[in-house]
Amino acid sequence: MDAVQAANSGHPGTAMAMAPVVYCLWQRFLRFDPQDPIWPNRDRFVLSIGHASMLLYSMLHLCDVKAVNQRYERLGELSVTLNDIKQFRQLDSKCPGHPEYRWTSGVETTTGPLGQGVATSVGVALAGLWMGKYFNRPGFEMFDYDVYALCGDGCMMEGVSAEAASLAGHLRLSNLCWIYDNNNITIEGHTELAFSEDVATRFLGYHWNVTRVGDANDLNMLERAFNTFKSTSDRPTLIIVDSHIAYGSPNKQDTSAAHGEPLGEEEIKLTKRNYDWPEDKKFLVPDDVRKAFRDGIGKRGHALREAWIARFNEYKQTYPDLADQLYRMQHRQLPQGWDKDLPIFPADAKGIAGRQASSTVLNVIAKNVPWLIGGSADLAPSTKTRLSFDGAGDLTAENYGGRNLHFGVREHAMGAILNGMSLAKVRPYGSGFLIFSDYARPAIRLSALMEIPVIHIFTHDSIGVGEDGPTHQPVEQLSSLRSVPGLITLRPGDANEVVEAWRVIMELHHEPVALILTRQALPTLDRTKYAAASGVAKGAYVLADADDRKPEVVLMASGSEVSLCVDAYERLKTEGIKARVVSMPSWELFERQSQEYRDSVVPPDVRARVSVEQASTLGWERYVGLTGQSIGMRTFGASAPLKELQKKFGFTPENVVAAAKAQLK
Repeated sequence: MDAVQAANSGHPGTAMAMAPVVYCLWQRFLRFDPQDPIWPNRDRFVLSIGHASMLLYSMLHLCDVKAVNQRYERLGELSVTLNDIKQFRQLDSKCPGHPEYRWTSGVETTTGPLGQGVATSVGVALAGLWMGKYFNRPGFEMFDYDVYALCGDGCMMEGVSAEAASLAGHLRLSNLCWIYDNNNITIEGHTELAFSEDVATRFLGYHWNVTRVGDANDLNMLERAFNTFKSTSDRPTLIIVDSHIAYGSPNKQDTSAAHGEPLGEEEIKLTKRNYDWPEDKKFLVPDDVRKAFRDGIGKRGHALREAWIARFNEYKQTYPDLADQLYRMQHRQLPQGWDKDLPIFPADAKGIAGRQASSTVLNVIAKNVPWLIGGSADLAPSTKTRLSFDGAGDLTAENYGGRNLHFGVREHAMGAILNGMSLAKVRPYGSGFLIFSDYARPAIRLSALMEIPVIHIFTHDSIGVGEDGPTHQPVEQLSSLRSVPGLITLRPGDANEVVEAWRVIMELHHEPVALILTRQALPTLDRTKYAAASGVAKGAYVLADADDRKPEVVLMASGSEVSLCVDAYERLKTEGIKARVVSMPSWELFERQSQEYRDSVVPPDVRARVSVEQASTLGWERYVGLTGQSIGMRTFGASAPLKELQKKFGFTPENVVAAAKAQLK
């Protein structure tokens, strides 16, 4: 109440209502060591109702949770100080309006967009079961953590929660517990305005165990519910908790006014009086309260963590290879020799599809990196992302050790689940058609905001989809993904660029990536004639150049249009026109290079420039300038064979040559 009032903004009501629930969970059940908030086998608490962030910040402060830096080093200082709480929602405070992973230690995932937290929790739980299957040995339970997610009516209304709950029930994730704050209040008023379904019956249909607590303040019934979850071994659990938003507030309890605004100074005093709390004291934390948490979760969590560390030290002696893998995985390090046996594709005019080349590379890398796991939104035969080597197998309710996940037609949940898996430190990938990246975009955005190395693989990347028509032909999706801060987009131009793209991807630690691949075959360029594909690591590189390296015109492209520009380059060369071809698979990587390197690739003094890409032209003006020309999509596509579409929309060598000549006039 005090923090929201001081900030003059925030959401006090849910935090007030759910305080007893979180107290019971943290003090009596949560296996969490405040001194080491990234202990690998800790239980996870996800605040899916991220607007109630002060509830989580209060717990992090009261439990004396310590801060950890990006190198996984404990700093010895508090993650959330009382001053941070006093600076709630203010610039640089560790208590932003909604919880942010990597900004505040003890926050397991960034939440705020409703539904994302619960969906992400499915990925964390799934990763825990996979790690248990892979690493656990008799006498060495290295991974058996539980995942708790606190959600509300808004989370239940969001479609992503339905997708995620359906998959969690199908996979029987018994280490997953959602706690549903059933307070019947949203911003607009009572939930009866828009939400009347029987949530319990809905979740029973998802194959969940469902239990109910009729009063959020009944610690005994809460404890009984959590024990029910702990004893349920064949399915996830939903605990429905009936609560009163802003419990104790004499004038705002059970009203929408308590949802998203301060209670007001006078109402806070009245509420404190109801709580038998000193009404004129602000930010009061009695010493006995701190001691209670130290003696509760503090001692219990520390003992559990110390026992795990001792067990891990024994594990290292008995299973040194597995222990090394566990350490590397948890520190986002790659195994020695992770890139051995990567292919080199020979020159081939007919070539190979980007998706097929990626499949070959992915299967090689996955053999070398055991914790690289993933799947697709029911599209693996098309995206070519199935791991097909011996022992890969399918991850199912009967086999949590499989490497191939089946997300079903659930792109949004897939994106969120991938985030959760990455937060648990496995290396996940998910795949689908580029056009359906729109369905996953909120989760993709959060992967970038959290700086986690999720791999998003998107195939069928352009009008190359052909006869399926404009509903399935991406136009604006590539530029949209490029606009996400921190997301690396890679659109390789041939099979060897695909190999180099995967080299870049695997070495990323804090950036998610969108790997954009073709459905159709691309010529495999002759690298004895043209530059090495290793230039992909710099985002853009000179693929073909004028003999004197002084081009008159620069042709720039990504993906399937690179070979088109090479064709145009060769034609221009026969006419005595000095051209340069720049392959530009990643704008983001290119922008990270020095100005000297960028100028060496796209010389500032060469104003004749043409970009070619079967996507929206938005953004290419950065490289072609105001006077350059961009050959791209300015409308939606059409249903027709690819060759006809290429002619219709100008993706022909003749049109590129004409554009280059026009630039020289």
